[in-house]
Amino acid sequence: MPVFEYSGINQQRKKAAGIVEAENEKAARLKLRKMGIYPEFLTLEGGKKAKISLGSRIDFSKFTQRIKVTDIAQMTRQLATLVNANIPLVDSLTALVDQTENEKLKKMLSQVREKVTEGTKLSDAMRGFPKIFSDLYINMINAGENSGALDVVLVRLADFLEGQAKLRSKIIGAMIYPIIMSVVGVVLIVMLIIFVIPKITSIFEDVAATLPLPTRVLIALSEALTTGWVVVLLLVAIPLMIFGIRKWLKTPKGKSYLDRKMLKMPVYGKLTRMISISRFSRTLATLLSSGVPLLGALDIVKNIVSNTVIRGVIEETRVSVQEGSSVSDVLKKSGEFPPIVTHMVTIGEKTGELEKMLERVADAYDTQVDNTVSTLTTLLEPIMILVMAGVVSFIVMSILLPILQLNQLGG
Repeated sequence: MPVFEYSGINQQRKKAAGIVEAENEKAARLKLRKMGIYPEFLTLEGGKKAKISLGSRIDFSKFTQRIKVTDIAQMTRQLATLVNANIPLVDSLTALVDQTENEKLKKMLSQVREKVTEGTKLSDAMRGFPKIFSDLYINMINAGENSGALDVVLVRLADFLEGQAKLRSKIIGAMIYPIIMSVVGVVLIVMLIIFVIPKITSIFEDVAATLPLPTRVLIALSEALTTGWVVVLLLVAIPLMIFGIRKWLKTPKGKSYLDRKMLKMPVYGKLTRMISISRFSRTLATLLSSGVPLLGALDIVKNIVSNTVIRGVIEETRVSVQEGSSVSDVLKKSGEFPPIVTHMVTIGEKTGELEKMLERVADAYDTQVDNTVSTLTTLLEPIMILVMAGVVSFIVMSILLPILQLNQLGG
C-alpha cells in the first residue's frame, strides 16, 4: 500500500507531520481528517519518482475550468446550511471542499479553510481572493461575523447572487436567438449577393435602356463585394474601427459618453436604468440588513453599478450623506432616479425602514425588467423576420423590375 508524507495542523492548531498509509491521495486525506489532522501538503513518500507513479495523464479541465457566479451562490447556500446546523466553521469548509467538483473552487476553499484553521476570520481569509469574492461579499461576511448572524448573512448573500445570476442569464438568453438569426441572415444575404446575383444580372449587361434604381444599386453592391480589394479593405478597416472604438470607450470620457447616450435610448435606455436601480436597491438593502453602515454600503454599491452616470449619482450621494444630507434628497436632485423610487426612499428614511423600502423597489423593478425583456424577446422575432423579408423583397424586385421593363419594350 502506498505511503504518503504529510504536514498540516491538528485540532489543537499545532503543526503536525508524519506518514500515513492509504490506497490513494483522497483516501489519505480522509484518513488524516478522521485523525483530526488537516493536511497542508501531502505527497507520496519517495519524492519526485513517487509522484510520477501517480500517472502521466494531464487533466486539462483543471486549466479550463472557471468559477462562475452560480458556483459561488451554490457554495454560499451550502455553507449557510452547515453553519445554521451548528457545525463548526472549519468542519463546514471541509465538507464543502470534499463535495466541490470544480477544481479551482476546491483549491480556493482549501486555502480559505487552512487560514481559518490557523485562526484567521473567514472574511479576512476570503479577502485574499478578490477575483472570486467581491467587496460586497467580503463586507457582508465580515458584518455577519461581527454580529453573530453569519448563517443569516450567508442566506441573504446566496439569494442575492442567485438573483443576479438569474437576471444575467435571462438577458443573455433573450439576446442569443436574435444574434444568431442576424448572423445567419447576413451571411446568407452576402453569399446570395456574391455568388447568385452576378449570374442573374449578367443578362442585363446588353440592355440599352436605363435599368431601374434598385437594380443598379444591387449590381453595384454585388460588384463591390466581388471585388477583392473591397473585401480586403473591409476586413482590415472594420477590425481597426472596432478596436479604436473599444479603446476609446475604455477611457473615462468615452465610457461616460456612451453610458449617457445609452440612458437616452428609447427602449434600451429604460431597461438599463431599471437594471441599475434594481441592482442599487437590492444591494444596498442587503448590506444594510446585514449590519453594514450606510456610508460603507454606498461605497460598495457604487462599484457594482456598471453605468457611470448612475454610479456618479451614488458617489455624490455618499459624499452628501457624509456631510449630513439624506439619501432621498440627493437622488431626487440628480434626476436620474424616478420619483417613485425617491418617494419610497424618503418614507424609508422617515420610518427607519430604509432596507425594507429598498427591497420593495428592487422587487418592483425586477418585475419590470422581466416583463420588458419578455416583451422585447417576443417582438424581436417578428421584427427580424420583417427586416429579412424586406431585404429579400428588395433583391427580388431588383431582378424582376428590369425583366418586366424588357417585356414591355418587346411588346
